[in-house]
Amino acid sequence: MQIMFETKLTKQLGIQYPIIQGGMMWVSKAELVAAVSNAGGLGIMTALSFESPQRLAEEIDKTRALTSKPFGINLTFLPTLKPVPYEDYLEIILSKGIKILETAGRSPEPYMATIKKVGITVIHKCTTVRHAVKAQKIGCQFVSIDGFECAGHPGEEDVTSLILIPAAVDALEIPVIASGGFGDGRGLVAALALGAQGINMGTRFLATVEAPVHPNIKQTLVDSKENETLLVLRSLRNTARVLKNSVAEQVFEMENRGAGLSELAPLISGRSGKESLETGVLDHALLSCGQVTGLIHDIPTVDELIKRIISDAKKIVTETFL
Repeated sequence: MQIMFETKLTKQLGIQYPIIQGGMMWVSKAELVAAVSNAGGLGIMTALSFESPQRLAEEIDKTRALTSKPFGINLTFLPTLKPVPYEDYLEIILSKGIKILETAGRSPEPYMATIKKVGITVIHKCTTVRHAVKAQKIGCQFVSIDGFECAGHPGEEDVTSLILIPAAVDALEIPVIASGGFGDGRGLVAALALGAQGINMGTRFLATVEAPVHPNIKQTLVDSKENETLLVLRSLRNTARVLKNSVAEQVFEMENRGAGLSELAPLISGRSGKESLETGVLDHALLSCGQVTGLIHDIPTVDELIKRIISDAKKIVTETFL
């Protein structure tokens, strides 16, 4: 019996395998995005990694020169000290004929009428069932549900993927993508068994040859255990799961003694994170990292990783269920 892992996700997005590369700030650029799409998954580029809409346009063109397969764009709506020209970024996405848009942060509702006119498939990332229900109501075609294990922002309710994924599946009519804690074939089979139509992986793709980050960052993910992340910014209700380093521990301690945003700001700068990814200096900034780091043991090419996940998943299904 041939096991194909064909799901609603693969059929609707036109991809071979139900594996999505998470949109990672400063990381999800042409080389990584194209590698994932060429390997049969869905690469996602992060729009706000680029300082202007024009730079995003150039990176889209660069990606298209590297792959003829589908890829998507992540556009995250978050409050910032410096206003972001979201409409301009969205205009580029539309003008370039992008067919898949991953949204995150605030609801994309103000932009849905514009998006629907051109038939873009919208995947909205959520951390709660109630937000997933709202995403369905406003017309999103998929929900990517982030369990508590995930890197970046897991929300404030601390519900793990094992519970959150089937809860979302039960509450929704649209398909669910499992995100948070996935990195191998076991995770893919588990996600499908929980009712998801595929998996979203961020941290695992960070530790691949094509990820545009310093080798020291990748090796740190290999060396780190599942308990070497830390939750920070809880006092601001903007919880982030990051790699446990001296900066994260300092932020954690400052929050515990009541430090506010103005005091924390120099330590939580996104630009500092970009510098760390480029230089490999670990104790320079907060670095998003999921608990799945405990399952990362090597730095393969993207193609090797995806082939291994699918091969291992097929073996599990064959040996366990057939």
